[in-house]
Amino acid sequence: MVRGKTQMKRIENETSRQVTFSKRRNGLLKKAFELSVLCDAEVALIIFSTRGKLYEFSSSSVNKIVERYQKKVKDLHSSSPNTKQTQDNTQVKEGDDINITNKLEQLEVSKRKLLGDGLDACPIDELQQIENQLERSLTKVRARKNQLFREQIEKLKEEEKLLLDENRRLKEKWLEQQRSLSKQDVLAVGERRQAMEEEEEEEEEVETELELFIGLPERRMP
Repeated sequence: MVRGKTQMKRIENETSRQVTFSKRRNGLLKKAFELSVLCDAEVALIIFSTRGKLYEFSSSSVNKIVERYQKKVKDLHSSSPNTKQTQDNTQVKEGDDINITNKLEQLEVSKRKLLGDGLDACPIDELQQIENQLERSLTKVRARKNQLFREQIEKLKEEEKLLLDENRRLKEKWLEQQRSLSKQDVLAVGERRQAMEEEEEEEEEVETELELFIGLPERRMP
């Protein structure tokens, strides 16, 4: 993807310069915070705007970090026999910092273009490349979404199977209880019927005895 290179020079328009300062300042403060948290590093950042307003960030105390920096620089100068070599190393470090800054700026510009901002100055070829990249990203997003849908469907099927098994088990338990109650009812009916038959038999015996005693009493011979 072709990325526009930001020309490193002073922004002439005051409004644009202030907007760029606010965006870059917030990004720089955020990066300083992330560096201090992720890497457990001592970070101190001091920014003065063109109007003289101070912005700062420190992981502990700005004064302590500055004092530590000054002491470290003093120790390096006192222990280094070759001052020129130290200066060369400092220049190399500054060059690396500029390269990193340029890369961050390019990434920021690329991100804005992917979000649909700053496309007015892009040629057709670059717009086509941005569109292709977005389509590839969209394809990956859709593939991931479909995968999550399939996983969710499989999970729901497993839950449905467990619920059906539990329903089947409860139904069998209920039928078993019903059969047990039916057996008890049959036994109870049989016992009641037997008791009624015994009562009827006793009543018949009583009636028979009563019939035997009905009539005139027999005379006895002297």
